[in-house]
Amino acid sequence: MPAKIRPAKTRQALLIIDVINDLDFPGGENVLPWAKRMVKPLSAARQAAHHRGIPVIYANDNYGHWHSDFKEVYQHCIRRGARGREVATRMRPTAKDYFVLKPRHSAFFATSLKPLLEFLKVEKLILTGIATNLCVLFTAHDAHMHGYEMMVLSDCCAAESDGDHNLALDQLHRFCGATVCLSEEWRSSLNRGNVPKKSRPGK
Repeated sequence: MPAKIRPAKTRQALLIIDVINDLDFPGGENVLPWAKRMVKPLSAARQAAHHRGIPVIYANDNYGHWHSDFKEVYQHCIRRGARGREVATRMRPTAKDYFVLKPRHSAFFATSLKPLLEFLKVEKLILTGIATNLCVLFTAHDAHMHGYEMMVLSDCCAAESDGDHNLALDQLHRFCGATVCLSEEWRSSLNRGNVPKKSRPGK
């Protein structure tokens, strides 16, 4: 029997968007090198979240597999020949992590994310994932509409190009009110017991 889920002691959650991804879409070949570079800092951010008792939530596209659960989606993304296989394998969720499957860009649209965040008493979202200018941005827009405080870890997001990535970071800051910083700054803030105050769009 699964362990009983308990509300988190912290008010923030690390949201990992579409990282379990086969990258089998037009432009996916351009995202791949950025996604590979993202894995190391994102893994460190996830480890820091685990250490601090911060919930880690995977929000992932169902890729049109409406009868699938998260395990089947994961297997689909690590199949032989899948472009995103290496990234998905390295970012495989742990038993500690939560997940929601989403049918569209936003992690809030037609998913259980909002009630999960309410149950965990989350007030602040730490956003990461693929792609900065699509699913991360759309999720941030909905999070802003729901009144969540947000931080975007710029080195834990990936897009097709630096231009797309940096433009999205600027929009996340300007229009969604998100603080943009490097993952190392966020991890350091956890040790200091405060948060980065400076918004820094761009890598």
